[in-house]
Amino acid sequence: MTSRRAQIARLRLVALAALGSYALPGGRLTFVSHGENTTFRHDSAAGRHLVRVHRRQRHGRHIDSAAAIRSELCWLEAIRADTDLFVPEALAARDGATTVEASASGETRVCSVLRWMDGRILEGSARPVHLRRLGAAMARLHEHADRWTPPPGFVRIRWDYETFFGDVMIYGDTSAADCWALLPAELRTRFESVAVRMAALLPRVGDQGLIHADLHLGNAVFQHGDVKLIDFDDCGTGPRLYEVAVALWELRDGPDYPIFRDALLAGYLAHRDVDATRLDDFIALRQIAFDLWYTGTAQVNPAFAAKLDDVHRWSLAMLDLVETRSAGT
Repeated sequence: MTSRRAQIARLRLVALAALGSYALPGGRLTFVSHGENTTFRHDSAAGRHLVRVHRRQRHGRHIDSAAAIRSELCWLEAIRADTDLFVPEALAARDGATTVEASASGETRVCSVLRWMDGRILEGSARPVHLRRLGAAMARLHEHADRWTPPPGFVRIRWDYETFFGDVMIYGDTSAADCWALLPAELRTRFESVAVRMAALLPRVGDQGLIHADLHLGNAVFQHGDVKLIDFDDCGTGPRLYEVAVALWELRDGPDYPIFRDALLAGYLAHRDVDATRLDDFIALRQIAFDLWYTGTAQVNPAFAAKLDDVHRWSLAMLDLVETRSAGT
C-alpha cells in the first residue's frame, strides 16, 4: 500500500494540473482531506476555493463518474437559484464546464472547484439549536427536490436495497461484495440480519426522492445563525428517513441523543412531515453503509487501516444499542 503522504503528494500534482483549466490567479494550495475524495484549499487574489480530486468509480460500478459529478453540481446550481439555502457554488472552467479531467505523475482524475464556504463545523460541540437549524434546512432541501425536475442526463446514486446490500458500490478499489467478505464473521452475521429486516422495510418507505445522503454535523457549516450544507458527493435518490438517520447516527450512542433527536425533528417538522417510527432501523442501515465504506477505504488508505478494528467494534456496539427497539416494532 502506498503511503498516505505519497498518495496526497501525487494527487496534489493532479489538483495543480486541474487549476490550469480555471481562470484563477496563482495562489497557495493547502491540503484539506484525504478520505473519499482528496481535497485542497486554494487561496489567491480571487478568494478561497475548494479543489476536489474525485475518486474513480465513486458513484458505483455502472455510473459515469464525470456525469454524476456534473449532475451533483447541476442540483446545487438549482438549489442556489430556487431557494435561499446556503450550498456550494461550482466554479466553471475556462471552457464553461463544471468538471475537468486532469493528469499528473501517471494519475488521471476528474476534478471540480467550489467556492469556499466560511463558518464553523461543530461536529463535536453542537447544541440542540444547531440540530434544529439543520433539520429545518434538510426539510427545505427535500421540498426543493420534490419541486425540481432534473434535466436529461442527470445521474446520481440510487440509495436502494441493492446499493446498501448488493454489489453496486466500489469502496476504495474494492467491490462491495469483497468488502462484505473482509468483515469479521460475527459482524457480517449481524449485518446480514439487518439486511433481512431492511428487505421488507425499504420498499415500504413512502417518502423518497433526492437526498444529500451524508448530511451529518461534519457536513454542516454554521455562521451567524445560518447553516450551510456542504459535501453533496453522496447525493442521490433515497428514503428521506435515511437522511434524518444520517444526521443523528453519530449522536445515537451519546447521553444527549434524545434532546438532539427531538431538536432535529422539530426543525424538520416545522416545514414538512416525516414518520420517524423506524428511525433506529435506518441508523443501523447507516452504520452498515459506513462500515463497508470504511473497510474498502482501509485497503488503500493507511490512516483508515489503522482504525478499522475500532470501527468494527463500534458497529457491533451500535447495533447492540439500536436493534432491541427495532426487533420489537
